[in-house]
Amino acid sequence: MSWKGFFEGIQSLFVDVVFAPFDMLRSIAPESWFLSNIMSWILMAIGVVAFVYWMGQLKKFNDNNEEDRTSTGHTYL
Repeated sequence: MSWKGFFEGIQSLFVDVVFAPFDMLRSIAPESWFLSNIMSWILMAIGVVAFVYWMGQLKKFNDNNEEDRTSTGHTYL
C-alpha cells in the first residue's frame, strides 16, 4: 500500500460516508435556507443547552460558597 492509496482511502471515507448526509440535505431542500442550514441550527442548539447547563452549575457552586475566593486560593495568584 502506497501513501497515495492511503490518502485516497481517507478521501473515499469522508466523501462517500461522512459527508453523505450533507449531500442529501443539499439535494432535498435547495430553496429553503432553514433546511439547508439544519446542521448549523442543531449545533447551535447543543451549544446553547451546554451553556445554560454550565451556567446553572456555576450558580449552584457559587450559591453554596464552595470556592475559596481569597487571594491565596490558587497557587498562580
